[in-house]
Formats: sequence, structure tokens, C-alpha cells
Amino acid sequence: MKGLHEKCGVFGIYDFDGGDVASTIYYGLFALQHRGQESCGIAVSETSGPKGKVTSYKDMGLVNEVFTKDTLDKMKGDIGVGHVRYSTAGESTRENAQPLVLNYVKGTLALAHNGNLINAAELKKDLEYTGAIFQTTIDSEVVAYHIARERLNSASAEEAVRRAAAKLKGAFSIVVMSPRKLIGVRDPFGFKPLCIGKRDNAYIITSETCALETIGAEFVRDVEPGEIVTISPEGGIQSDRTLCLPKEKEARCIFEYIYFARPDSRIDGVGVYQSRILAGKFLAKDSPVEADLVVGVPESGNAAALGYSLESKIPYGTAFVKNSYVGRTFIKPGQSSRESSVRVKLNVLKEAVEGKRIVMIDDSIVRGTTCGRIVNMLKEAGAAKVHVRISSPPFLWPCYFGTDIPEREQLIAYNRSVEDIREIIGADTLAYLKAERLHEMVGDLAICKGCFTGKYPLEPPRENIRGDYEH
Repeated sequence: MKGLHEKCGVFGIYDFDGGDVASTIYYGLFALQHRGQESCGIAVSETSGPKGKVTSYKDMGLVNEVFTKDTLDKMKGDIGVGHVRYSTAGESTRENAQPLVLNYVKGTLALAHNGNLINAAELKKDLEYTGAIFQTTIDSEVVAYHIARERLNSASAEEAVRRAAAKLKGAFSIVVMSPRKLIGVRDPFGFKPLCIGKRDNAYIITSETCALETIGAEFVRDVEPGEIVTISPEGGIQSDRTLCLPKEKEARCIFEYIYFARPDSRIDGVGVYQSRILAGKFLAKDSPVEADLVVGVPESGNAAALGYSLESKIPYGTAFVKNSYVGRTFIKPGQSSRESSVRVKLNVLKEAVEGKRIVMIDDSIVRGTTCGRIVNMLKEAGAAKVHVRISSPPFLWPCYFGTDIPEREQLIAYNRSVEDIREIIGADTLAYLKAERLHEMVGDLAICKGCFTGKYPLEPPRENIRGDYEH
């Protein structure tokens, strides 16, 4: 239903007591399902067993569709990594599912990656000219090959990860399983989140804190932008900050706070739920309107809608019933059918909106088609007025760092005024969050807002890599 997607979520765990970790990874991925619904996978290894033996399983589908109890029971190992993935059209294949498992001269390597590299094509070319053969079309395989190559001349797996990561440009939060270590690395800008947790004598590296809480683990700390973390029984948590940039140059993806992350997660010390409440309050302050009810478009619009209500004193209510049982795929209605994919997933509570002036809060407008349909549904249900408020600024530029924001020509805000967009979606009024409010939402953390301003924290690629090396 949304026109906007995150690329993926990662989860790694090492149980120093030797317990099997596959089922824990399963529940961790289940908590990260919102970050990717196309495919998923798990790879595990026994650190006390034969060096290099990895058991892995991955397929297309949701976590609970891909993994059964029998599958998990066969996956023996006290160290492992897992991955959930979203992909762009044409790349949704089993071969591109992660984790990637490489067998090479020094043993094995399993890797799960969230983000997007802007120099993947260049790095891939270097490898191809030395005989590398690629099985996938994702930039994660390029990363895995470079780590494997660097390992040949490195004293340790973490040194190989550091050397390979120094070549990467773009967004990457990566978890690597070597035969005896779990390694996490976050790009110097900190585009994508990564954190460390602990449960009993097991350590976890994952995308979001919600995955830690799901498995009963305590949050230890965030992996810092540019930091490489190595976890082993001998050293516990060891840190290498070689890649770090000055704090002011960091550039977290603001859409983690606006939309991607689960509201119960905290990223770099900032609660996602609270940041969305603030966005709603700012909208109420900057773009007030007389109305009878404030409603959010589920799920990501709900917290901002509550914030708008708290600030404006207009009652907060529920206008939509979401069908929770529509999975990753369903038979989409043909053009001749009157059903709409929006209506299949979302219905309006007529008695809640009939005759009322509604403030409808959503997190973004990408192409405008979904927003227009929802406005129309509210009016068909008898809403007297529909005032749309968006808890982000207008999208004006594409993203090159792991968010599926399309090319400029496909963005409704490109070359259009707010009034033009209001007419297209059929709203009575329309207002967006002011760009200067973004920093206030996240306590002045350094953020990337290139999709709103066209000013990126590092030079975007000259050639169009989007769609070729995304995951």
C-alpha cells in the first residue's frame, strides 16, 4: 500500500554458553519484519565443531512462512546471523536473499547487510577483472568478496572487515559471522541503525532495539557511526573506531524516525515514538486548522496524529480498520475490477467520520495515488472536510543510501506546489512538516535529509545505480 520501503534488517547472536541460536534469530527477525517482507534467511555455525561448517536456509516470503519448527530444529549452532529483505521490482529472487555464505581459503563467512553502496559497481568491476564470479545482483555480495579477499592478508577477521569497510561508500550496517567471532560494522555516517544487546551469556548485534526486547535481551549500547565491534568469548565486546567521522559529519537517515523503525525502538538515544509525537505537535503548531477529529493512517501515522491531537486539543480517534491478515502478497485486483488494493488493506469507520471535519495524518506522500484514494474513502464515508497533514517535508530528490524513494519525475512534489498536490489528492487543505523541524524531532542528532533538500552527505553516484545494486 505504501510507496516507500526500507531495504532490510539484520540480526546476529553469539551464545558463549554454546546454546543453539536459530530459534532466537527467528524471533529477532520476526520483530524486524517491518524492515523487509520479500525474503529472509538464517545461517548458523557451531564454534566448537568443524571450522567452516555453516548451516543456512533462506527463501522468499515472511519469516513465519519461510521457517518451520522442523527447519529450525535442524539448524545447530551457537553463533549465527539472520536477515529480512525488501527489494525493488525485478530483484525479488531467492538468489538475492541473505545471509550470504562464502566458503574460501580461510574458512567460511556469513554476512547480513542493511544499506546501499554507491560505489558497488566500481568495486564489483575490480573483482570481476581478477576472476570473481557473482551469483547475485546485490551489493552485499561485493562486500562479502572484499572481506574474503582482505582476510588473506589480515591477521584477524575483524581486520579484514575494517580493510574492506574502508573501501565502501554509502550506507552499511553489517553483521558478519566468522568461525569464532561475531562482527558488526556501521558506516561512518551512521545512515542505518545498529545496536548491541545481551541476554545471559549471549551477545546480539541487530538493527533495532525492538528485536532485543522481543527475545528478552537487555540493550547494551548503539554501535557508533564508523565503529567496528567484535564479539568473542576471549575479548567480550571489543571496539575499533578507525572509520569514525567527526560528530557533525554523521548523517542518520531521518526516515528511520519518521517511518521505518518500529515505534518501540530507540536509535542513538532517541525514542522513535517520541520523535513521531513531536512531529505531530510541530504540525499542529505550524499548520493549525479547525476540525472535529484527528486520525492517523495506520500504522506510522498514528503517533504523529496523537501528537497533533495533544497540541491542538482536537480529539484523537480511529477512522481506519486495517486488515492485519493481508500478507506480503495477495491477488491484486485487475483494472476491470472495482476493488482497490488500498480498500483490501484499509477500510473507513463510517460512524466515526460521518459529518465531521477530519485531520488526517500520514508520514509521507510519494506518488500521491494512495493518499488520494484514502482521502476519497473518507469523503465517501461522509467526512465533511479532510485536512491532510504530513509528518515529513515533501520528497523532491531520490535516495541513494537504501531507501526506495523513486526518481524525481515520479515524485508528486517534483515541479508542483503544495496547492497543486492538494488538488490532485482531493484534500480540503494540505500541509507538510517544515524541514527545519527535523532536527528538533531527534534532539539535534546529525541527520541525512537529502531526499528533501538534494544536499547529500557524500557525493551521489553520477551513473544511475538505483535498481541495479539495491537490496
